[in-house]
Amino acid sequence: MEQRLSIITLAVADLDRSRRFYGDVFGWRETEGSSEKIAFFQLPGIMFALYPRSAMADEHDGPVGAPAGFTLAYNVNSSAEVDRVYAAVTARGAVGLKAPESVFWGGYSAYVCGPDGEQWEIAHNPFTAVNDNGTFGHWG
Repeated sequence: MEQRLSIITLAVADLDRSRRFYGDVFGWRETEGSSEKIAFFQLPGIMFALYPRSAMADEHDGPVGAPAGFTLAYNVNSSAEVDRVYAAVTARGAVGLKAPESVFWGGYSAYVCGPDGEQWEIAHNPFTAVNDNGTFGHWG
């Protein structure tokens, strides 16, 4: 199996609420393939999807819980950009979990929460960078 991740699909309680969050708060635009049953957002190198938790449970033939035990990361190229993005998304309705601050591993980060409890880290890692095409850089 090749080392690759194609789509992250987040099982959400309310698809319309999550669509509004990612559209209005993050400013993301849905892409081709979206419908009343699923939302797709094309990101650099990966697709992010929102899918109703009840539909995923039907598809999996079993219960699907709320997201837990992982963090989604949005990396930027400076501490000032972490401050700016955190201020912008919390002003538009994201719940702040941790204000921007220096962290033990040498970076600078903040955390916000999405409508289903999904945790987003907004981070600057001084040991690598976000490339011009939006992909995360290489380790120096």
